[in-house]
Amino acid sequence: MNDSLHQHPWSRYVALGDSFTEGIGDPEPNSPGGYRGWADRLAEELSRGSDDFKYANLAVRGRMLGQVLNEQLEPAVELKPDLISISAGGNDLIRPGSDPDALAEKLDRAVAKMAATGATVLLFNGPDIRDTPVLGMVRGRVAIYNENLRTIAARHDAVIADMWSLRGLLTPQMWADDRLHFAPLGHHTVTMMALKALNVPNSLVPEVPKPLPVQKWQTARAEDLVWAKAYLMPWVLRRLRHQSSGDGITAKRPTPGPVFGQVPGSIHRE
Repeated sequence: MNDSLHQHPWSRYVALGDSFTEGIGDPEPNSPGGYRGWADRLAEELSRGSDDFKYANLAVRGRMLGQVLNEQLEPAVELKPDLISISAGGNDLIRPGSDPDALAEKLDRAVAKMAATGATVLLFNGPDIRDTPVLGMVRGRVAIYNENLRTIAARHDAVIADMWSLRGLLTPQMWADDRLHFAPLGHHTVTMMALKALNVPNSLVPEVPKPLPVQKWQTARAEDLVWAKAYLMPWVLRRLRHQSSGDGITAKRPTPGPVFGQVPGSIHRE
């Protein structure tokens, strides 16, 4: 492999966000916290050909936008990254009555603070979730939020990682069994898109999923019932109890360190 293909201007990358950035849906026992995800995959590619590239991931599952900004923004800035990614607001948008314009105003102030450090800001919009159970009902809010994010990116010279335009994410193979998070193939696809947005040549190869065979109605219905019991009902109960899947969870990579090898910092898991 020609490492010159991986040249880029960044040496310290910090990722902020929720379960998407933590890597939920992409299990990997050998990764910190037991999950890999697009941010780890991105850092892996950015680290190729560099001996001093460092990466921290402050994302925690279940976090709302306000929590991400209150808990992760200051620590991220203090780590002095030259590349920051943020994906947040999705957990807010699925709540009844959420206001995508108000969320965008809050994010705008945070992106301004990140950009003022001189770091490149990679800003993720939301995917098109029209065919996704539970999430599909808030597609309109996501679209409005995304348009606001484009304005924010233009105002602060941030880079947009455009998940909405990734038509491949509409296929079932891109999603984990819970139908709320991306499967490994989805995380891989998002990684390729992010590298393209950052204009970083890479050696990743797109994997085009084969279409699922047509299922009989009885089989599809049985699978839906299994999914509802395993994933949908626990999700609904957490909402009713005002609980989060991230309660008791801390960042899997709290301080910048090599992408491969021991990760600095103490990490607690339930």
